[in-house]
This record gives sequence, C-alpha cells and structure tokens, in this order.
Amino acid sequence: MKKIFYLFFFVSSVSIGQESDELLKGLFDDEPIVEKSLLPDKMIYTQSVLWGKNGLFRKMGISKLSIDQREKELNVRNIMLKSHQVIGYLTLAGMVAQGIMGGRLYNGESQLYDAHKKLGDIVTISYFTGAGMSLFAPPPLVRKKVKGFNSIKAHKLLAYVHFSGMIATNAWSKNDSELFPNVKKKDLHKYAAYTTFASYAMAVLVFKF
Repeated sequence: MKKIFYLFFFVSSVSIGQESDELLKGLFDDEPIVEKSLLPDKMIYTQSVLWGKNGLFRKMGISKLSIDQREKELNVRNIMLKSHQVIGYLTLAGMVAQGIMGGRLYNGESQLYDAHKKLGDIVTISYFTGAGMSLFAPPPLVRKKVKGFNSIKAHKLLAYVHFSGMIATNAWSKNDSELFPNVKKKDLHKYAAYTTFASYAMAVLVFKF
C-alpha cells in the first residue's frame, strides 16, 4: 500500500511540476505580447520616432513603455487632439479674415499690406502649431481599421492638400516662382491661398457632417 502511495505521490509531483513549468513558460511568453499590445501595429512616422518601442522618448527614459505610462500618454493624446481641434477652428477663422483682407488688398487698398502680412504670420504659426498637436501626439492603444471611405480618411487626404498649400502660400508670398515665370507671384500666392483655405475648411467640416 505504501509503495502505491509513494508511486502516486511521485507521479503527481512530476505532473504538477510539468504543469507549473508550462504555466511559467506561458507567462513569460505573454510578456512580449503585452508589451506589443501597448502600442498599435502601425503608427505615423512622427509618432514612431518619438513614441515607438525604440522611439526617442523611450531611449531617453522620458516615457518608458508600461501600462501606467501608456495611460498617461493616452491622456496627453486626448489633450493634444482637443487642442488640435480648437486651434483648427481659430486657424480657419484667421484664414477667413485674411482672405477678406487679401481681397481688399488686391483691389488696391495697399494700406492693408502690413496688417495682412502680420495676420498671415499669426495664421501660419497657428496652423503649424495645430498640425504639430496631431502629428506628434502619442499613438492610440489600438488603431482601428475601417473599411471604405470615411470622414477620418477624408480629413487625412485633405491634410496633404492644405499642408502643401500652406507651404506654397508662404513661399510664393516672398519670392518669384521659377516654375511659372509668366505668372505673377501675387497670383500664385492667391491661388495657393484659395486652395489651402478650401481644403482646410473641408477638412474641418468633414468631422461635422
């Protein structure tokens, strides 16, 4: 009877030991999965450079990759995206005012030139500040894949247009264009400004309708 008991105890011990090893192995195997799940599979370049697994903030120890830290980052992301939205409305209002002033300037009211230029500088700073809030915000926990065309994709596509337009508007306000030598620089500036305003206004409105 004792032999049977010892045999049963030995088999049970081996079995429990094997189960424990498997459990510990599973726990260790889950560690990289947990770490990976803290970040989305895909991030835009500006987010990856700063907030990626090997991003600048991770290497410098400013923001170590952990559950608690990611919760803080998501709060920062929420604040930055809300700021992006508010700054976007202010920038759009500035563009409208600048467009009205620019129209009067083209009609011969040259005394508005300095005011138009200063307002343009303010709008430019506001625009790129808002863009930075979106581009450099911490990434979401999960990047959802949505099939088909939607407002988010439209917003991103329009961003390429008004971002390029903003750069062209500022460039053509100062220098003559070598690409279009027969076109006056003020006309190029005007066309770029109109394109920027139209695409930017649509980008803001797509989230409302």
